[in-house]
Amino acid sequence: MTEFTGQKNLSINNIEYYLPQKVVTNDDLSAENPEWDMARALKNTGVYRRHIASDNETAFDLGLAACNKLLDGLEQMPTIDAIIFCTQSPDHIIPSNAFLLHKSLKLSQDCLAFDYNLACSGYVYGLAIAEGLLATKRAKNILLVTADTYSKYIYEQDRSARLLFGDGASASLLTSGSDDLCVCDILCGTSGQYYDKFIIPVGGLRQPKTQDTDKVLMDPWGNPKSACHINMDGMGIMAFVNSEIPKHVKQLLKRNNLEVSDISLFVFHQASRSVLDALARFIGIKAERMYINIENIGNTVSSSIPIALKEAMEQKRISKGNKIVICGFGAGLSWASALIEV
Repeated sequence: MTEFTGQKNLSINNIEYYLPQKVVTNDDLSAENPEWDMARALKNTGVYRRHIASDNETAFDLGLAACNKLLDGLEQMPTIDAIIFCTQSPDHIIPSNAFLLHKSLKLSQDCLAFDYNLACSGYVYGLAIAEGLLATKRAKNILLVTADTYSKYIYEQDRSARLLFGDGASASLLTSGSDDLCVCDILCGTSGQYYDKFIIPVGGLRQPKTQDTDKVLMDPWGNPKSACHINMDGMGIMAFVNSEIPKHVKQLLKRNNLEVSDISLFVFHQASRSVLDALARFIGIKAERMYINIENIGNTVSSSIPIALKEAMEQKRISKGNKIVICGFGAGLSWASALIEV
């Protein structure tokens, strides 16, 4: 565990997000798959509608739209000297999306840029990376971008994944020394032994695509997919979340001398309604202190936390003096939480 310094080197100055125009509702999926039990699916996932990228729309496109929205809304354009781009659906194997974004935004050659590959814990990990860049004075104004198009990795008749995931992107301006959302502490965790709980087995250099890898098979829960698509052990991930995340969140609170009751709002990765309800129950969080927005956008992977934070601010759910906990968890397996003061 990284030693806690208690310093406030990182502030979230602003957040914007972008969702694709195409919307797929449960009614659309029911018409396409009349055998699916949509009432049960809605109860478990909490998702009624999700935004889906078009065939020619990529994670870079979504990320660029979020960045333009963010920068256009600023009263004064800062000098961006770092781009950190979190995605698991890059436009190219080489180069990274961050370089495409650097070109499109016409940023200085003095700006550093790179991608990193994380899923639902990606936003909090990005904050940890940015904190280091700011503390060592490698950067002053950082664009943290999250974007994914998981829909392109899902077999169209895979009920478990198609009902759950939506596409989207976020852009956050990160600085130090401001009075915005001050990140006070970050705690990260990893369990690589469970890497295969959420995996696309084929398509990398370990197991390249062949004619045989396109064969569609049924998983143990009756969902069809090939090895080229998302393969998700939903029950295994649920067990991991119930076991690890409550302890993790309480550890973050304990080392900051806080109780659950001291936190004004908990913003978890919007994994599914059943996961969020379980976390509230195991940690002891009152309903009014949980932010949930999964119904209308689905699970947007690394973008779910910043989108939820932005919506919570717009809805006046966050006020001066509040303490907020954000927590992401997912593929890897990977998890991370942060304490924020307003």
